Formats: sequence, C-alpha cells, structure tokens
Amino acid sequence: MLLSGCSQSYHTTQLPQDPVIPASTAQLVVVVSDNWDASSGQIYQFSRTPGQPWQQTGQTDSVDLGRNGTAWGIGLHPQQNNGPQKQEGDGKAPAGLFRLSAAFGALPALVTQMPYQQMSRFDFCIDVPTSPLYNQTVDVRQFREEWTAGSSEPMRRDLITKPDAVYEQGLFIDHNFSDGEARQTGAGSCIFMHLKSPDGRKTAGCTALAPAHLTALLQWLKPAERPLYLLLPVSEYRRLQTPWQLPALPVAG
Repeated sequence: MLLSGCSQSYHTTQLPQDPVIPASTAQLVVVVSDNWDASSGQIYQFSRTPGQPWQQTGQTDSVDLGRNGTAWGIGLHPQQNNGPQKQEGDGKAPAGLFRLSAAFGALPALVTQMPYQQMSRFDFCIDVPTSPLYNQTVDVRQFREEWTAGSSEPMRRDLITKPDAVYEQGLFIDHNFSDGEARQTGAGSCIFMHLKSPDGRKTAGCTALAPAHLTALLQWLKPAERPLYLLLPVSEYRRLQTPWQLPALPVAG
C-alpha cells in the first residue's frame, strides 16, 4: 500500500510557508520504522528534478537502528513535542530530517563524491556533554586532554582492544550539529550511517546498513544534490506526509 497523507480535513491542515525539505535538495534517504521502540527499519532512496515529484530509486533494504528505538532529534525539521526526545546515552536513533554532510572511513579513499575523511587512531567523536568539543570529531592530539578525556567513540574501532569494523565506511548524520559544533548540550552526539555489526547487535543511535548497500549509497550520493536523511516511525510519516510534502512511500501491509 501507499502511505496516505494526514487524516485531517483540508481546512485544518496547513502547508508550511517554507518546505521542510528545501527545493534545492534532489536526493533523499528515508528510513521508516514500525514504532518509536523499533530497533530496525526499512530504507528507501528518492531523487527528483526541479519542479517534479520524488521518484524512488536504488535499493530497498532493512537497517538497524538504536537498540532502544528512536526519539526526536535536532535537525532541519520543526521542533516536535509529541514523542520522546533524543538524549545522550539513551540508545535511541534521532528521528527527523538531517543533512548528510560527509563520508568517513578507514581507507585512504572511498568511491564517493561526498567529502571524505580518512580516520586515524587519534580521531574521536566527543560524546562527553561537558566538553567544549561535544559532538565534534577531532584529532585528540590537537586539543587539551581534559577536553577529550572520557570519550567512548573512537573513529577507528578496528584498532581498539575489542576491534570491530563497523566504521570502515560511513556517513555523518548532522543531528544536533551546525556551524561546526553542537546545538544543544546533552541532546545526543556522534550519529552516523555505518556498517551493520556482523553479530546482529543494534546501534547506540546510528543507522547501520549492509556493506553492499552502504557502498552503493556512497556511490549514489552527490553533494551538489544537497542530500538529506529522514528517519520517522511510520505513524509520524503518515502524520507529516502532507505538511512536510514527503514522497509517497510503499510499505508492506
């Protein structure tokens, strides 16, 4: 079936003065979960040309989300108060609309047009809310030790004591982040798209994809298309499809 718009009558539903998804955005990655508590979802890709509706493209697949589900994050969307709110350490993936700003990984280069940063053993995303570097990915050698102490998010997990390769390739999801720094202390940090864990472990708040799917997504994304990422429970997608002018989304049912 196709997700329908809001069930309200036409005279009670108002479109935003400015579209939530900017007209300049021509690539949209969408993940829909069953409910706020779901730790997995379905991913879709959409593209459009100026003045034309969204068209589904690329692969559709299951993804892993936060081990405790999802909660409203801080992104490009209007603030929402009708559901859980993302907090540091809650194990929830941030819901809403976010910029996909750059790619990262362990290799010297990836096949992608996105800006790319190869990570080293000294690169950490700072998840300590009291740090002035909160929610920033930095080379810890370049800053005072007390600013980076306690961070639990090394960007080269393959080099730590219990290594895994989920950060071999990934994308930055700009939750709670703008102008190079966090927008709100304690509202969640270090949110990425990355590889699924081979043991099926869910994430601490990221979106995890199968290797082939993430590779294809990295090849598809183009900075000139201003790509965005949208994550919503299906009930919120239905509620917001008309006011946010979201694409029609086929779901099993």
